[in-house]
Amino acid sequence: MPDVCLYFQVHQPNRLISNRPKKAAFCPPYEDDKLNGKILNRLADNCYLPANKMFLRRIEENHGLFRMALSISGTAIEQFRKFRPDVLESFQELVASGGVELLAETYYHSLAFMHSDKEFQRQVDMHLALLEECFSVRPLVFRNTELIYNNAIAEKAETLGFEGVLAEGTPAFIGRHSPNYLYRAPDTARIKTLLRNHPLSDDLAFRFSDPSWSAHPLTWEKFAGWINSSPGDVVNLFMDYESIGEHQKIEHGIYEFWQRVPEILIETGSQWVTPSEAVSIYPASREYDCEKVSSWADSERDLSAWEGNSMQQEAIAATHGLEDSVIATYDSELIDTWAKLQTSDHFYWMSTKGGTDGHVHRYFTPYESPQAAYDIFMRAIGDLQKRVDAYSPLGVG
Repeated sequence: MPDVCLYFQVHQPNRLISNRPKKAAFCPPYEDDKLNGKILNRLADNCYLPANKMFLRRIEENHGLFRMALSISGTAIEQFRKFRPDVLESFQELVASGGVELLAETYYHSLAFMHSDKEFQRQVDMHLALLEECFSVRPLVFRNTELIYNNAIAEKAETLGFEGVLAEGTPAFIGRHSPNYLYRAPDTARIKTLLRNHPLSDDLAFRFSDPSWSAHPLTWEKFAGWINSSPGDVVNLFMDYESIGEHQKIEHGIYEFWQRVPEILIETGSQWVTPSEAVSIYPASREYDCEKVSSWADSERDLSAWEGNSMQQEAIAATHGLEDSVIATYDSELIDTWAKLQTSDHFYWMSTKGGTDGHVHRYFTPYESPQAAYDIFMRAIGDLQKRVDAYSPLGVG
């Protein structure tokens, strides 16, 4: 029976102030601290603190046999520091247990790889430095924003010294093969690719509490049976941390489920491994040739969640078009402000998709409509452009 590799994404974006009159000047600060703090407080109570406590207990009571991984964005850590230092301390305690591996990513949870190699590398370096500062660790495995991946990303991660990289097990590229093996991208020599098992991951992240789902209710015995009957070396369960207690509510039994699953799988013979352990244990037995960009978002599992309409495309072009002039100021405040506007959520909220994908986008947005998200964002970018154009380090402008 296969091993199990569990990874959670921990990310919070900086939402922008939306209640300024349209004719009023849009000036810094752009972030809505009141809303950001309110959402973080809710997530701290429903997810972060109780989930960290639960998983810490699972690690201790199973004497390290239960293991997992987290990828925590730089913007999330900044919000923990600003609004809830106790949450950051809770994550630090969890990582210090020795049962949690941290993954590297872009500091601002951005689409930088698709637009600027220099900015992408700057953000990865920033994230690595932040993890060393907060947790005294240096990750061995890279996870790009929203599992955005292609052959070139695997090659870049290898040049940065990573031993593994995470990706979506996209049917368009994996074909009839199972995601439960380690793969290697073409033109890479060493780095291994771990593919998300999206059916089993989505069972936990999205379908768990759906009464119309044929497998509802999902018990730990049933899920363990699915794992044990899966082919391959390792089942990669990748999902948002907020699926515990926030997207899947406490009253639906999500905590009771996760309290028992670690022991059940250990008892039935599975081994919990972290991404770097999977990389060290198993060979890359197959090639994963992913020429086009994939992600774990929406039914298309591509970039359309962020670049699917003209508003998104215009906003992205305006943001990355500022790179040279912003960096040239050498002003840390301006550069940070610009980088925060790169966070992928800003463009995600502008999506005009319908159907199930559109419902998910609307669930996450803090704005009344995609058009409102676009208007508010473009006002911020416009003001930043003016500040950069008028910038003078000597105050002469």
